[in-house]
Amino acid sequence: MDQPIDFKHKQSAHCENGVVSNLLGFYGIQLSEPMVFGIGSGLFFSHMPFLKVGGIPVTSFRPLPGIIFKRISRRLGISFERKKFRNPAKAMEALDKNLALGIPTGMLVGVYHLSYFPDPYRFHFNAHNLVVVGKKEGNYIISDPVMNGMEQLTYDELLKVRYAKGTFAPNGHMYWVKQIPAEFDLKQAIIKGIKHTCKDMLTIPIPMFGVKGIRFLSRKVRSYPSRLGARKAASYTGQIVRAQEEIGTGGAGFRFMYGAFLQEAAVVLNKPVLRDLSIELSGIGDLWREFAVITGRIVKNRNSADESYDHAANLLLVIADKEEAFFKKLKAAVS
Repeated sequence: MDQPIDFKHKQSAHCENGVVSNLLGFYGIQLSEPMVFGIGSGLFFSHMPFLKVGGIPVTSFRPLPGIIFKRISRRLGISFERKKFRNPAKAMEALDKNLALGIPTGMLVGVYHLSYFPDPYRFHFNAHNLVVVGKKEGNYIISDPVMNGMEQLTYDELLKVRYAKGTFAPNGHMYWVKQIPAEFDLKQAIIKGIKHTCKDMLTIPIPMFGVKGIRFLSRKVRSYPSRLGARKAASYTGQIVRAQEEIGTGGAGFRFMYGAFLQEAAVVLNKPVLRDLSIELSGIGDLWREFAVITGRIVKNRNSADESYDHAANLLLVIADKEEAFFKKLKAAVS
């Protein structure tokens, strides 16, 4: 069916939140990107030396791809249908069938071969979310939430990004809304989302996750120059900056987004204390932004004498202390 679905495209800061918000909006559920992010417990931190991309340990400011989907669907009672395909041709046939039925279809794709992405943003990352909303003259109409408007991909281009190779290969993964409840309890969904985030940031015993993970990364960053040498230390640090500033919205951006969620939650739950906590979290976001500036200068060898690996490591310890205090207060606010 060569007719795009009447789908409202809204630009967002992060792909998974944006796709959820846009898909739910199509079915009449209006939730902002920050509300999706908060209910889905999207704020997280991990530094995992055992998981590497390009030989460099992964630092992440969010849970694994798809987790926000799973959590928000469970907390709101919305069911999604998900499928992967070994056969690429069958994956495209299944997509065409959905489009013919008027079903906007989300999918995971690789970023590197997305032809409408600017070259500086095309790197090997296979967990990008977008929605296909129809076809026009044989091309697929794409609602990519990080883009300003609708985009298009040819059959071959879409096939290529659906079957990108490497870590988290999408394997034709596609998903769509299957069932929407007649009503849901937004207040309970918000509270569950907040409690889960506090639990993840405060209580995971493994030292690579949550607040402990920030302190763990501080120790690693401090050791980089002596342990790795200047060149490799810059590569490892550059990967942290990329995770924080380029893959999604990262450290500072996610803190600002979660602060916006807390402002909305303060109204829904009638808890003014959440508004105060949102301001506190924005201050922590400013510290993450300062960390990115310092480490970015180190990577480019443009740092001043006081912008050292030790300085960056010390700043991470300050951030960890402030986040620990913040999440303890947030937990108490909804207990």
